[in-house]
Amino acid sequence: MTTYFEYPSAELQTELRRIANFITSPGKGILAADESVGTVGKRFADIDVENSEENRRKYRQLLFTTDDSISNYISGVILFHETLYQKSDDGTPFSDLIKKKGILCGIKVDKGVVPLMGSEGESTTQGLDDLSQRCAQY
Repeated sequence: MTTYFEYPSAELQTELRRIANFITSPGKGILAADESVGTVGKRFADIDVENSEENRRKYRQLLFTTDDSISNYISGVILFHETLYQKSDDGTPFSDLIKKKGILCGIKVDKGVVPLMGSEGESTTQGLDDLSQRCAQY
């Protein structure tokens, strides 16, 4: 069966190419700050810190308020859903702090992984069933 594919508009292709070129700039990387509540909780437990929303916010604030020279090394940041709505102590959204440094923001859109039935230690990604609704939200 033949599959027909409709290419994005030339304008969208240009924008996507610009973004891809920016985040793959030589000498730069992507900061994966998309830890889930559970993952951050494991990190906090190791240092005896309560896994509260406020402590997660303070931890992320520490990352996103670092010196502007971070943009010499980081081209993009992947955020977790909760982080997208958090703000610094002065009320500035984290996404604005990141953008002000000339760094692109992205968002983790999956819902994590679960064991893959019938496999030995493999997992599969959750969240494909309502992915389009979550993407539209962002």
